[in-house]
Amino acid sequence: MESHHITVLGIGCTLYADQGFGVSVIQTLKEKFDFPENVDLIDGGLLGVGLTGTIGQTDHLIAIDAIANGGKTGDIYRLEGQQILNRLAGKHHVQHVEFLEALAHCQALDNPPQAVLLGIEPEDTKSVVCELTSVLQGKMDDIIVCVLKELDRLSVNYKKKFGNSLTKGQHHVPSHTFQDNRD
Repeated sequence: MESHHITVLGIGCTLYADQGFGVSVIQTLKEKFDFPENVDLIDGGLLGVGLTGTIGQTDHLIAIDAIANGGKTGDIYRLEGQQILNRLAGKHHVQHVEFLEALAHCQALDNPPQAVLLGIEPEDTKSVVCELTSVLQGKMDDIIVCVLKELDRLSVNYKKKFGNSLTKGQHHVPSHTFQDNRD
């Protein structure tokens, strides 16, 4: 049986505090886990439309990004399929616009990927500082657990690297279905 190609994609700009959350998640996954060959961990940064080829060649896409939704800082959101396109159409920052365009281009393909977006409510996306706020740093393990649950759903066999462990959120991950809290 042929295994599905899975891409875990971190989106964001690490120069602006919490905008770099998705990229930071990818870095943490690479440090703490080993994944099989059919799973790619990609720092999508600000590549946007340049990711169309990568997204178009995968069967399952798990994207991670900071999403301003008017909720409490650190709230975690899970969107899939059309929910992603509808939500990102709000165009809150440049990587959303370009990621949306890449997904839209893939919709024109014969076999677009099954897509899930794991988002987190940011605290600060404007300060020029190359680290996450303390609230989002504290949510890193929770979002890692969410990514691993998505991979479990896809029957991916991953392994923790020796000496690394998750310290928080292993048993309960606060997760919110998407509600548009913007005015």
